[in-house]
Amino acid sequence: MASRDTTPRIINPSCLPDPTPHGYSTAVVTPAAGRLAFISGLGGHDTDGGFPPDFGQQVNLAYAHLLAVLESLGAAPRQVVKLTLFVVGHDMPKLGPLTQAVRCAFGDAPPAQTLVPVPRLALDAMLFEVEAVVWLD
Repeated sequence: MASRDTTPRIINPSCLPDPTPHGYSTAVVTPAAGRLAFISGLGGHDTDGGFPPDFGQQVNLAYAHLLAVLESLGAAPRQVVKLTLFVVGHDMPKLGPLTQAVRCAFGDAPPAQTLVPVPRLALDAMLFEVEAVVWLD
């Protein structure tokens, strides 16, 4: 009896630079069976609804919110197949907190991801927003 593939598969072609040190994978293939969940953009607000002025704090809070949504879906971080990151005023120093947050949330199996520099987000105090596509088995 053939075994059924039940986890997303990461693809990092050897002809391209290894993206994993930067906290992402080139592609993620989901198994044929399952459903997809699309998680709206999550910002890094605190429990009072305010946004700390520090970019790294907002990133960490946004990923904490993402993990909470995953839990509410009954999903694990390994089931996130795609992230889109929106960064206000992106510059190279912001890659450090972003990469660290992805490593903390996803370990050695980071999802595919795209970073989009933006001039602003929905609320003036927002510096970061993350949206996700999740494979539900």
